[in-house]
Amino acid sequence: MRIEWLSLTAVLVAVPFFTLPAPSAEQQPAPLPPTEVPGGLPLGATGFGMADSNGDMIAVSGPSRTGELVLFVIDTKTKQLAVYQATGGSKSTREVAFVGARRIDYDLRVLGYNDESEHPYRALKQRFEEREAGKASAPTRGLDVGTPPR
Repeated sequence: MRIEWLSLTAVLVAVPFFTLPAPSAEQQPAPLPPTEVPGGLPLGATGFGMADSNGDMIAVSGPSRTGELVLFVIDTKTKQLAVYQATGGSKSTREVAFVGARRIDYDLRVLGYNDESEHPYRALKQRFEEREAGKASAPTRGLDVGTPPR
């Protein structure tokens, strides 16, 4: 029942996207806000997004940076990801395209990849382990890793 709901959700998200008429020259929308903050950091996608799940599958949709609708489907049992892209416009240019798929079970085991965060996983782990072993004193400034929960 929930799988059908996920399929219906994906169709309902895509249908309005496909059926909207192209704006005329005088109806062109206002320019989109910038997609980056100073320093080149990307902002989240503008627009709408939807998500649903049934315990076995997760479906997440939303606009890409170029305006196409993207649908991510994740099978939580097999750890499989599939990605679809929908484009609108005239009847001859509308389509739902299969973008790609892959198993993500090993991806989910990676501790860090392109991790540009202030406190990467390994550094945090080391600080917690040092604190728990009594080898580190409480910091006087910066990150305070706290004490282990009891």
